[in-house]
Amino acid sequence: MIATSHNRLLMTEFNFLGGKIRLQQAETGHRSGTDAVLLAATVPASFTGSVVDAGSASGAVGLSVAARVLGSKITCIEIDPDEADLARANILANGFQDRASVIEADLMADFKHRERAGLTGGEADWVLTNPPYLTVGKMRASPDPARQRAHMMPEEGLDRWIVACHALLKPRGRLTLIHRVDALQEILEALSGRFGDVRILPIYAHATGTATRLMVEATKGSRAPLTLLSGLTLHEPDGAFTPLADALHKGEAALNFV
Repeated sequence: MIATSHNRLLMTEFNFLGGKIRLQQAETGHRSGTDAVLLAATVPASFTGSVVDAGSASGAVGLSVAARVLGSKITCIEIDPDEADLARANILANGFQDRASVIEADLMADFKHRERAGLTGGEADWVLTNPPYLTVGKMRASPDPARQRAHMMPEEGLDRWIVACHALLKPRGRLTLIHRVDALQEILEALSGRFGDVRILPIYAHATGTATRLMVEATKGSRAPLTLLSGLTLHEPDGAFTPLADALHKGEAALNFV
């Protein structure tokens, strides 16, 4: 890793997605890894259209899509000014400035404030998002203030987050998110009446364990029924990635919700 400085943050730069992109991240706060890889992998290489990385941090999801999906146009939305600046720097460092941009905005702000920040809505073909996992007041505070800001959601915030993603999408546009397994009921309630063709993919660290994460894909305005998929296992018994997980982390495979 190469230590560098950006604004007031101490940064590290490293290869991501099997070396397909260079990614700068802050040494404190949110750190992108497997969740970002899996989200980006849901977009097939043949896709053409607009993709929003909602709550992008330094842009790992959007950049990973841009690297694999040459027909994509990426918009990263991030509330934290330092992370938004990092996403802009990462876009330039990887030469994606013709296909990617950053909007510094509060995804959950009221419509007037969203519009003022450039979030006009109803234009995206696909929204990818890794919402904050923890709820304020229900989890122990992190000693790292930057990490706490990135990972903490206000009460009833997940519903508001999904509503905001819904507003960004065109009719029949797709939403894909990754979250904790115990958030499934809240996710389904937020999707109800707004999305259909909901597909749930459990994520297992090991084949013999319980799911540690889940991914949900849904289509705006669809009335198709819910589908529970068989799941994805990330690690072999010896701790190494499974062949599919390894290919996903190298940007050599897509993750299909079928």
